[in-house]
Amino acid sequence: MSRASLALRLFEEAQGYLDEATRLSPKSVMARETYGDLMFVQGRLDEAIREYNFAKEINNQRSQIDKKIEHTRLLQKELSQKLSETSKSISSLNTGGLDIAKEMIEAKEHQEAGRTDSAEDIYRNILKEDPMHIEAARLLAGIAMEHEKYRDAEIFLQRVVKNAPDYSRAWVDLVTAQREQKKFNEALDSAQKLLMLDPSLSESYMVLASVEGASGLHEEAIITYKKAINIDPNRAGAMCSMGHHLKTLGRHEEAVDAYRQAILVKSNHTESYWSLANLKTFSFLDEEVLAMKTLLATSDLSDLGRVHLFNALGLEYEFRKDYDKAFDNMSSCNVLRRKSESYDPVEFETTIDAHIEFMPAKVMQASTIKEKTVTPIFVVGLPRSGSTLIEQIIASHSLAEGTHELHEFTIAMQLTRDKFIIKERVPEAFSFFNDEHWEILGDYYLSNTEKYRTDKLFFIDKNPNNFMFIGAIKLAIPNAKIINARRHPLDSCYGSFKQLFASGQPFSYDLVELGEYYMEYQRIMEHWHAVCPGFVLDVNYEEVVSDLDNQVKRILDFCDLPFEEGCVRFHETERAIKTASSEQVRKPIYSNSVNLWRNYEDNLKDLIEILEPILLSLPPKDRPNSL
Repeated sequence: MSRASLALRLFEEAQGYLDEATRLSPKSVMARETYGDLMFVQGRLDEAIREYNFAKEINNQRSQIDKKIEHTRLLQKELSQKLSETSKSISSLNTGGLDIAKEMIEAKEHQEAGRTDSAEDIYRNILKEDPMHIEAARLLAGIAMEHEKYRDAEIFLQRVVKNAPDYSRAWVDLVTAQREQKKFNEALDSAQKLLMLDPSLSESYMVLASVEGASGLHEEAIITYKKAINIDPNRAGAMCSMGHHLKTLGRHEEAVDAYRQAILVKSNHTESYWSLANLKTFSFLDEEVLAMKTLLATSDLSDLGRVHLFNALGLEYEFRKDYDKAFDNMSSCNVLRRKSESYDPVEFETTIDAHIEFMPAKVMQASTIKEKTVTPIFVVGLPRSGSTLIEQIIASHSLAEGTHELHEFTIAMQLTRDKFIIKERVPEAFSFFNDEHWEILGDYYLSNTEKYRTDKLFFIDKNPNNFMFIGAIKLAIPNAKIINARRHPLDSCYGSFKQLFASGQPFSYDLVELGEYYMEYQRIMEHWHAVCPGFVLDVNYEEVVSDLDNQVKRILDFCDLPFEEGCVRFHETERAIKTASSEQVRKPIYSNSVNLWRNYEDNLKDLIEILEPILLSLPPKDRPNSL
C-alpha cells in the first residue's frame, strides 16, 4: 500500500507502511527502492540516494536503480546551482535579519515530521522576504498539492519556472497541478517544455504521455510511451500504461502483448497481471496462474501487489467456473483493499437523509429555469449494473456523443456555492439556492464539459454516482435525461464486490457495507421517482439482454432521439471506452453474466440478509433459495 499512498501524495501514510516493511524485511529491494522514491518526492535527495544505494547493494541487477541514482544526483546539482543563485540574490537584499538558509532547514524538518502547517508558515515568510526564492515556492506548492489545492500550487509553480526555467522538477510538479485541475492544454504545454529540457530522459516522455492520456489523446499517448520504452527498454510502467490506452481503443491483442511484455521485464509487475484479468475477456495460461501464486507466497510483496494478484486470480477462477476459489481470492483482495479506503456508512445515510429533506416535491416543482441548448444524458446507478452497455448503445447514435465518467457536476456545484459565498455544504446549501443559482450551476456544468465533447446536441455523462444529484440536475438542466441502470440486486452488488476500482467506490469492498449502500441507493431513487415523476428512466440489464431491440427503442424514445439501427449494433461502434466493461461492450449482447450471483449464493448470506426487503419484492424465481 506504500506505493498507492505515495501516488496519492499521502507521505506520512506511505512512510508508515515502509517503516513496517523495512522492519519486517530489512533487505527487501522493493521496500528500500520505494523508500528512496518517497525521499525523492519529498525533496530529501541525500536520503533518497542512500536508500537507492542500499537497494543496489541487495540486488545490483536492477538497472532502473542506477538511473534513479543518476537522476537524483543531477537534480541535486541543479538544485545546488539554483540555491546558490538564490543565496546571491538574498545577500543583495535587505532581509530584515531573517536567516533564510536556517529557516529552510527548519521548515523541511517540520515538513518531514508531518507538521505541514508550521512548514507552510515558514515558506510564506521566506517568500515575503525574497519573492524570488525558488525552493520555498516549490515546496509550498507541494504542501498545497497534498491538500488538493491545485490552483494555489499552480500559482507558486508558475513563479518557480518563471525564475528558474530550467528547473525540471518544478515543471513536473506544474504538470501535475494543471492535470489535476483538468487544464489539459496548459499541462500539455508544460510537459512539452519539460521534454525540451532533456529529451534523453524516459521520465520526461512518461510525464507527457500521462497528460495525453488524461486529455483523451490515446493514440498520442501510445506513441509517447513507445518513445519512453525506446530510451529505457525495461520500463515496465510505460508498457503497462500503454496497455491501458490500447485497451481503451479496443486494440485487444496489442494490449495483451503490452501487459505481458511488462511482466517479462519485471516479473513482479502485479498491475499488469491485474490489467490482463480486468480485460474480462481474457484467460491466463496455467504457468501465469502459477507465477501469480508464487509471487503471493513471497514475503516482500506489497499490499497493493497482493490486492492486484488476489483480484486477478479471483477473476481467473471465475472464468474457469471454480467459484469457491474465485470468492476466496476476491475476499482476500477486498480485506486488504478496505484497509486503505475511507468510508463511513452512517455519514452516507445522513447525506441521503439531507438530500431527501432539502429537495422535496415543492422545491422540485418550483423552478422556472429554461431548457439548455445542449442535452446531457446522465447514466446513473450502481457500478457494474450495465451502465457502460447503455452508454455504448446511445453513443452509437449519430446525434449523441459518448464522453466517460465525468466529475464535472460535483465540481460545478462547488463553484456555484463558492460564487454566492454559501458556507453550508451540499446538500444543505441547496436550501439557499434560487433560480439564479440553478441557472449558473447548469451553465458551469455545460461549460466545464465542453473539453470532452464536440458540437453534438446530445452527450452522455456516465458517472454512476450522479444518482445522488438527480434533483439538482433537474433544477439546473431541466431538459437533461436521466437513465438509471438497474440489475438484479445480487448481481449488481457482487459485480461491484469483485471489481477492483481505481477510486471512488470505497463501499464496494465489504459485503455488509455494499448491501447497506444498495438500500440507501434504492431509498434515494424512490424519492426521485416520487418528487420528479417521469424524469428518470429505469433500464434493467436483464431486459436489455433478453429484448435488445425494444429496449433500444425505449431508451432512444426517452432521450428524444430517432431510432437508428446502429444502436442495436452497438458493438460495431469504434470509440474510446475507459471503463472496466470496455471489452465486453465491443461484443454482441450475451447473457453469461445474468444470474451469476447464484454460483455464489452460499457465500452471500450477509448480503442477502441486508437486501431481504428488496429481494422479497422480486418474482419467486429471482429470489435466493433461502428466502
